[in-house]
Amino acid sequence: MSDPAEDIEPVDAVDDGFFVQTGPSLFGDDEPPAPAAPVEPAAGAEAGPDEEGEPADESFDPDDPSLGEPDDGQEPDAAVDEGPDAEITAPSFAPAPDPEAAIEARVEQEASDAQLALYRRYRPDTFDQVIGQEHVTEPLMRAIANGRVSHAYLFSGPRGCGKTTSARILARCLNCEEGPTPAPCGRCRSCRDLATGGPGSIDVIEIDAASHGGVDDARDLREGVYFAPVHSRYKIYIIDEAHMVTPAGFNALLKVVEEPPAHVKFIFATTEPDKVIGTIRSRTHHYPFRLVPPKVLTGYLQRICDEEHVRVEAGVLPLVVRAGAGSVRDSLSVLDQLLGSAGEDGVGYRQAAALLGYTPDALLDEMIDAFAAGDGRGVFGAIDRVIEVGQDPRRFAEDLLTRLRDLVIIAQVPDALSSGLLDVAPDLADRLAQQAARFGAGELTRGAQVIAEGLTRMRGTTAPRLYLELMCARVLVPGADAAENGTAARLDRLERRLGVVGAAPRT
Repeated sequence: MSDPAEDIEPVDAVDDGFFVQTGPSLFGDDEPPAPAAPVEPAAGAEAGPDEEGEPADESFDPDDPSLGEPDDGQEPDAAVDEGPDAEITAPSFAPAPDPEAAIEARVEQEASDAQLALYRRYRPDTFDQVIGQEHVTEPLMRAIANGRVSHAYLFSGPRGCGKTTSARILARCLNCEEGPTPAPCGRCRSCRDLATGGPGSIDVIEIDAASHGGVDDARDLREGVYFAPVHSRYKIYIIDEAHMVTPAGFNALLKVVEEPPAHVKFIFATTEPDKVIGTIRSRTHHYPFRLVPPKVLTGYLQRICDEEHVRVEAGVLPLVVRAGAGSVRDSLSVLDQLLGSAGEDGVGYRQAAALLGYTPDALLDEMIDAFAAGDGRGVFGAIDRVIEVGQDPRRFAEDLLTRLRDLVIIAQVPDALSSGLLDVAPDLADRLAQQAARFGAGELTRGAQVIAEGLTRMRGTTAPRLYLELMCARVLVPGADAAENGTAARLDRLERRLGVVGAAPRT
């Protein structure tokens, strides 16, 4: 039987899809290829016919163990398996980043960022950290501890008093892995996501009703409530500025707010609860927030200044509290502005008063002394200096009314300064006591009433200086007022001039 290789016609080129071989045939040719360079045999191996330049044997044994083994002196291919005992080196890969560790690192970085606003950096994470709202936080904590959590809440109150922050804390308490608990653990995924500076939770949806209060937005919300939460116990909807939801939007939410799925909670936050339709209010637990008392807010601001390592002069924080008007967020924004412009010695009183636009104490003292002496030249001279320094006449009238109010309190309560009823700087306290002794109670109350009425008229006028001068003239001349308080003021002035005992308040 003939060899099949002998029946194959020689070809000039072979293309197997990967390479093209040209020249002599694979199975022999009339012109044999040039002999290859002799290869040194391995140690202990016998020389074969291939080593003597003879043509390669066309037959081969597939079980030959020498096949595929590299010659000595050549590096073996790393991809070739050298045997069952060969050591396999696993490829090295960079470890995958831990998403939770990345989130924690970002939270710590944001929390330590000095450029972060104070009201964001010191936002409470638990109900115990919320100040001035114990009438709300304590009942909420007891309800959570007793397992009597409602499906819908309504938080109302002035701006910046903690409504949205308390809503986030409530969501944190409900979705804590150790809860529902009034004290979140702070370690689970939900607590970290909802912490200050955290990325937020996919199961806690905050909606700004000022821009998403239409009926279409309400329908989208209604369709999404039936989907289960991703990794939390509850899906919680926090609807901020709820009074901006349209009546049609409230009507679209009515049924789902009345009978939500077991895994859904609603928290409405608003500054105008009267604009929330009654059918929604009747289906919620209403918690009214209120402004923070000045003493509580002053102590809180002092603790923040200590943590920021910035010294503030006495009397600065009362100015901040007054500017914030009982709002924690507004007060922190004002304090942040002052701390940003603090010098090496901290924040000074004059610097704070000038930056916040308050009237300098020297102008107020000049006006009060002129009132006490009945000095018309001094009164109108002080008004002229108010205009020269660029002070707003309306702001001056407000500050003058505040000064008269302090004098009225001192006249009625002599120990108001020592008992803490008035929170002012020590040097100002001495001046207030001296000024109050120069007036009778009738003069002070009448002057405060005149300034208060004139301030109301000044708000819409185009000639505020004229109104300020007329107000001060009425305070200066009690005879211009025929009312009963004007008569009382004239009697007080006469008694003081005559030196009648009891005309001035006892100190």
